[in-house]
Amino acid sequence: MDSNSRYKVTPELVFEIKLHGILLWASVGLLMPAAILVKRMSNREESGKRLRIIFYIHAITQVVSVLLASAAAVMSLKYFDNSFNNDHQRIGLAFYVIMWLQALAGICRPHRGSKSRNIWFIFHWLVGIVVSLLGVINIYTGLEAYHKRSSKNVRIWTILFTVQVSLTLSVYLLQEKWPYIRKQGAILGNKPVQPTSDREMIPTSQHKETTSEHC
Repeated sequence: MDSNSRYKVTPELVFEIKLHGILLWASVGLLMPAAILVKRMSNREESGKRLRIIFYIHAITQVVSVLLASAAAVMSLKYFDNSFNNDHQRIGLAFYVIMWLQALAGICRPHRGSKSRNIWFIFHWLVGIVVSLLGVINIYTGLEAYHKRSSKNVRIWTILFTVQVSLTLSVYLLQEKWPYIRKQGAILGNKPVQPTSDREMIPTSQHKETTSEHC
């Protein structure tokens, strides 16, 4: 999406730009975060059957997200100027390369218990973070590029996407503390633990001795 004047903005081009953006949002803004949140559900899951279900949901969601992002990349190559003279195109190129690297890493994962499993896990985790960050940043730069190209106001879409990102991060952080919150009796109808006063902490026998001394 370059602002070069030789690329005239037509209704057809605007449609292609919008479709390109929707595909990327569905991939990076919706399915990839959903896949991450689903996978984190397995951290404290002990049932083998549920673990398999969670894994397949995670894998299928990631595959669909990669396919949607790839379709958006094909549209970019076919319909847009790819001079790579702006941040959106440069970040997008890095995103696509690292995204496919992450996908290949997921396909070639070693079996549990193997010596290379720990190295693979750290690599998969770090690359996943990079892909997620690049994808989110590229959506913001894409909205800005669309605004410059079409002169249309994208503020509402920027705000809505920011709200979505904030909610996703909140759920991500809440997943880590959810078991702790449950133990505190703050949810599921459990009564909160009441603090005990110093008077209540005095043993019964000690209380009787104190009473006798006063008598």
